[in-house]
Amino acid sequence: MNMNVAIKICGLSTPETIAAAVEAGATHIGLVHFEPSPRHVSLDDAARLSREVPNEVKTVLLLVDADVERTARAIEIVRPNVVQFHGKQTPEWIALVRETAGIECWRAIGVRSRETLENAARFEGAVDRLLYDAPPPSGSDLPGGNGVGFDWSLLARHDHRTAWGLAGGLAPDNVAEAIRATGAPLVDASSGLETAPGIKDVDKIAAFCEAARNASIPV
Repeated sequence: MNMNVAIKICGLSTPETIAAAVEAGATHIGLVHFEPSPRHVSLDDAARLSREVPNEVKTVLLLVDADVERTARAIEIVRPNVVQFHGKQTPEWIALVRETAGIECWRAIGVRSRETLENAARFEGAVDRLLYDAPPPSGSDLPGGNGVGFDWSLLARHDHRTAWGLAGGLAPDNVAEAIRATGAPLVDASSGLETAPGIKDVDKIAAFCEAARNASIPV
């Protein structure tokens, strides 16, 4: 049994689903502030929802290509534990946010090939965690939450020098396999826990967390 895998449930938008995720054992709650997403919540709503999260669970605010002013405003209003960046942010830019705001920063990376992982090394020392996700499918406006996966074997053979997590197409029926295949220290699910885009299913949340907690990583 592996009790050390962190579990992030992303794209939550109601107190009920946050409570379900916390009760199921999630270590991180993800709030999406990106208007094109069906999981989008306003900054005011994100702030209200974050107050539903107990202190022992971290709130992660997801931002996409937010500039300095928007990022600062989001941090001030929501007061998350973590900001998860998607888009074109450079290591230098994220390092500046991290230092100035004194906040944990993650960077999502769409993994296409081994070269993607090698290029991600430039974020070493600038971010607290890299979140490896599938690249968005053609025609999608969403950087994540598309319900698609990527080749996990790329991660299994990679020399990780920065804390990391695994996202992309994870669901209750494949998260244990994903953990065993990659050794992921954190798993992140969103669309795989929904009955419709943006509508989380509390039973799927519970099943995902249970499967992740019970997964074993080969030594």
